[in-house]
Amino acid sequence: MNDYPESFPRPRSILITGSSSGIGASAAHILRGRDWRVFPAARRQEDVDRLTDMGFEAIRLDYEDAASIRAGAEAVLERTDGRLDAVFNNGAYAIPGALEDMPTEALRALFEANFIGWHDLTRQLIPAMRAHGSGRIVQCSSVLGFVALKYRGAYTASKFALEGYSDTLRQELRGSGIHVSLIEPGPIETRFTENALANFDRWIGADGMKASRFHKTYEKRRQRMEAGEQGPFKLPPEAVVKKLVHALEAKRPKARYHVTVPTTIMAVAKRVLPTGLLDRFCIRAADGEK
Repeated sequence: MNDYPESFPRPRSILITGSSSGIGASAAHILRGRDWRVFPAARRQEDVDRLTDMGFEAIRLDYEDAASIRAGAEAVLERTDGRLDAVFNNGAYAIPGALEDMPTEALRALFEANFIGWHDLTRQLIPAMRAHGSGRIVQCSSVLGFVALKYRGAYTASKFALEGYSDTLRQELRGSGIHVSLIEPGPIETRFTENALANFDRWIGADGMKASRFHKTYEKRRQRMEAGEQGPFKLPPEAVVKKLVHALEAKRPKARYHVTVPTTIMAVAKRVLPTGLLDRFCIRAADGEK
């Protein structure tokens, strides 16, 4: 039984960013199967063309390119006659490394892709949702949006920012008919690790790794990442999409959705442990200790 508000038009429409693979691609296929009109977005034109060949109304949208954000938002609103029902902000990347090794330009670029671009797109879509008194804004956050782990500081900072942003937006949109939800996954089977290694090479590289006081740690972590260790709790993208469906279709969507066992454990630890013990717990988790 579908408990989505009857005031929403059929077919319901959604813009999904980061749809070239992983969570975004899975969401696009699953929601299309649930009779949503899906507009999947991707950074690269070849991915847009591939999605179009699959029968999607795909658009190019790059969070680091303000012109593409504006053009993408305008295109979707034009095709839906201004009745876009939902947006799923998804698609972010990490730059592994200690914060003292992180170039300022790297952090600036990451925040553009993981946070500023999300605000830009969301802000351009809210007026249309307000005009019709309904809408869903779903943000793909992370377990690292509410707990910090060392060597993941750049990504963690961007997700902490997203969490605070989304909580504030939810309060400001109260009574408008627009709901804001955060999905907080732990380890998911995507190309996230592969992309993180590429970003490490781009911004820190072999020379930076050798010069760092953390070089031995980097070498060990790189070996583990290149080996593609799955871990006992890693889930497929569909686990995230299951929560997304509830956030989109439930009459009373939740403010937060936890995905994977590590996220649930970390949420409990953050609630019950004093800061010192939480730090020790997180340090052990980051180092992969038993």
